[in-house]
Amino acid sequence: MEEEEAGMEEREMESDEEEGMGVENSEDEEDDSSEDDKENEAEIQRLEEQLSINAFDYNCHVDLIKLLKQEGELCRLRKARQKMSELFPLTEEIWLDWLKDEIRLTEEDSNREKVYELFERAVKDYICPDIWLEYAQYSIGGMGSPGGIDKVRSIFERAVTAVGLHMTKGQTLWEAYREFENAVLSTVQPPPGRIPSREEQELLSAQLQRIHTLFRRQLAVPLMDMETTYAEYEEWSENGVPETVIHLYRKALQQNQKCKSHEEALLVAEPPKLAEYQAYIDFELKEGDPPRIQIMFERALAENCLVPDMWTKYATYLDRQLKIKDLVLSTHERAVRNCPWTMSLWKSYLQALERHGADHQSVSDVFEKALNAGFIQATDYVEIWQAYLDYLRRRVDFSKESSKELEELRTAFSRSLDYLKQDVEQRFGESGDPSCAIMQIWARIEAHHCKNMQKARELWDTIMTKGNAKYANMWLEYYSLERAYGDMTHCRKALHRAVQCTSDYPEHVCEVLLTFERVEGTLEDWDAAVQKTETRLNRINEQRAKAAEKETNMARHEEEKMEQRRKAKTEKKALKKAQKATRGGEKRKAEQDDYQEDWNEESAPKRQKGNSDNNTDEYMETETGLFGRNAPPGNRPASGRAKNAQQGATVAPQRQNDDNKPELRDDNCSVFISNLAYTLEDPEAKLKTLFDGCGPIRQVRLVTGNRGNFRGYGYVQFESVVSVPEALKLDRKEVEGRPMFVSPCVDKNKNPEFKVFRYNTLMEKHKIFISGLPFSCTKEQLEEICKNHGTIKDVRLVTYRSGKPKGLAYVEFANEMQASQAVLKLDGIDVEGNKISVAISNPPRRNLMDKPGSSRPTGDMMARQVYGSRGRGRTQLSLLPRSLHRQSAPPGKVENGTTAEQAPPPPSTGSTAANAAGEPRSLSNSDFAKMLLNK
Repeated sequence: MEEEEAGMEEREMESDEEEGMGVENSEDEEDDSSEDDKENEAEIQRLEEQLSINAFDYNCHVDLIKLLKQEGELCRLRKARQKMSELFPLTEEIWLDWLKDEIRLTEEDSNREKVYELFERAVKDYICPDIWLEYAQYSIGGMGSPGGIDKVRSIFERAVTAVGLHMTKGQTLWEAYREFENAVLSTVQPPPGRIPSREEQELLSAQLQRIHTLFRRQLAVPLMDMETTYAEYEEWSENGVPETVIHLYRKALQQNQKCKSHEEALLVAEPPKLAEYQAYIDFELKEGDPPRIQIMFERALAENCLVPDMWTKYATYLDRQLKIKDLVLSTHERAVRNCPWTMSLWKSYLQALERHGADHQSVSDVFEKALNAGFIQATDYVEIWQAYLDYLRRRVDFSKESSKELEELRTAFSRSLDYLKQDVEQRFGESGDPSCAIMQIWARIEAHHCKNMQKARELWDTIMTKGNAKYANMWLEYYSLERAYGDMTHCRKALHRAVQCTSDYPEHVCEVLLTFERVEGTLEDWDAAVQKTETRLNRINEQRAKAAEKETNMARHEEEKMEQRRKAKTEKKALKKAQKATRGGEKRKAEQDDYQEDWNEESAPKRQKGNSDNNTDEYMETETGLFGRNAPPGNRPASGRAKNAQQGATVAPQRQNDDNKPELRDDNCSVFISNLAYTLEDPEAKLKTLFDGCGPIRQVRLVTGNRGNFRGYGYVQFESVVSVPEALKLDRKEVEGRPMFVSPCVDKNKNPEFKVFRYNTLMEKHKIFISGLPFSCTKEQLEEICKNHGTIKDVRLVTYRSGKPKGLAYVEFANEMQASQAVLKLDGIDVEGNKISVAISNPPRRNLMDKPGSSRPTGDMMARQVYGSRGRGRTQLSLLPRSLHRQSAPPGKVENGTTAEQAPPPPSTGSTAANAAGEPRSLSNSDFAKMLLNK
């Protein structure tokens, strides 16, 4: 008993300890959760502030909704979703999450209408089978209310009309519809054993007929797993399957087989599957079934909602083929909501509204939204203004002298000019309308419709003052307007001004003036025109002659400079080669002399000792060196090891000579490899492995230093020239952490102007430039960030030659629309704590000093002449005594308080002749010692 009591006490104490530990753990968990809540709340406030600054930040909306859902802030979550849905179409996932949350919150019948309204908004953004299925299933919950069954049937009918043709997901909706009707059938069937009344029989017969009809409708549509549905119908139907249904079923099966390859391609393809969808749409367009064409466009847009070209094709098809007002206008509205930066979609929307008779206020509202959409080019604003002005012009009845519509048109013209001058020019630095096309249209309307030539002339005066007076086509356009609606006096005046001002095609303008005077003018007019044209053409010819002479002089000057550079380069190479040969010869001679002395001093005693002791002669083993030093005559030939070394040393120069033979080298079949690491192990084998897939390799020529160490570059020669383009595709491939440069093998002596990389100065609208990236960002990470905004063709991270990143990148998309969308969505986002900047790739223009043939290389050459053949070195330490520097210093240069002229010459004997001749002599070790002692 005592032992049991003691055990019970121990267990109680252990339980108390466990409870105490549990309390401590729960307190720690509460502290952690409170810290997480504080962090999440701070992040929510930051996102809300960011949205208050830029409400069109799509990713910020998504992040805010995720955080609010995680925190359970239902009221704030509802408001966030509402704001986002007003600005953007929501994806299927966002809509389903929102709908499910609202369904859980509103369980009472009185609040079901709010959920119905939310479902109606959801099905308008995209044609999504899952949303329609959720809508239908939710409506079944209200079938017990008055008119509930009819409401459910109505929703199911709309659903099968919208997505019943969906090849892969349509079957689920059809089956849900039939299950609902079977459930209704069970409610109208009388209990077993009771004879139904006539009214009950009619209800039962009608319900059975509905189910038969659903089976027949579904079997006539090509869907996946049609065979299962057919077998189910055979089992359910008491009288078998009618022949008409069998015929429609077989026809649908044939269509299913035609579409099977496209469906399989979609299943295995990676998102966004744009090419596969486009092929599928082309197939359906050839088949010519409008409902199937529509459902294929909708399926494609559900996964490619940010591709403007797809929206354009869909809207164009609806405009030209179906022409159903509600369908056409709703599609145009969805298009501009998904791709608001695309001007052509807004323009098509305005024309569709006018085509289907929309009221003036609706068209004006859409146009105002277009102005606030944020186009990426100034010319886009010009085109959207032209489309709106065309619409306003078509509203005017010009038979009346004045009307409200005419005044509105003139006001719109004035507003457009102010808008382009202020808003557009301030944003883009240009108005987008250099030829003043809008003003030209306005002037022609005033002249043709309003008979107001005075206003037209005022407009043309303004056009000419905007820098257009030098263009002949502008003057001829004005002349044609005066010819059609003005008088001869103003025609003549316009042509005379054209002759005076035109600089691009003056001969043509002069000819037009002379032709006009031949038809309309007097002799005095003809004489004046001839005199004016001759004077003008003489002046033009003088200007052209001066310009041609100047251009010739510049070209000659450039050729002379190029020739000087070539000559200097050749002389420099020859001098460097001669110096190298001289140093090599002196070095070899000194080494041979030292070697001979050592040989005479060391080998002679050995020979004497061997002869005096009457022992076997001792033979000294020698190795043939790199410069061909041989043992003195009279000795025994070298041993086997020496022979092998000698053979290896002689074979290497021979192989090198073979590689340099012109008949073995072919630059057309070769590529130049550079920027490899000096420490690359077995570079020849490495290069053969890298380029083996490009074609048969004839040889790999590596460039090495004097000691045989690899210099990081070389040549790969193939058997065929066909392999070169494949090898060039490996340019900038990473090899042991460094980008390998691959370029064509070109002789710079024969082609001095050849450049591997051409600096692009044109805007690349399909490519974006990203700056501010973290150095740890990889190509895969960047591709993951950008892939949601279009089809990526290439991603290139900008690096230094060492392979270290610069934090810059270029991403090339399939078209410029995708690139524009990426700029709007990605600019300013955070990537690993770095705020990146994204813009359309628009390289700056090269300065004149960067162009080939400029004076910049001369400056470089001058610098190299001062600092040596390699330019100024990274270190400024001198490896020669100061005395030598003082001797070689130019006159007047001060070093250590004395000038070169005042420095006393080093005392030496036998140097008078050399100094008198002004030639430098080589100093011995004793000379250096004397100089050091004198100091």
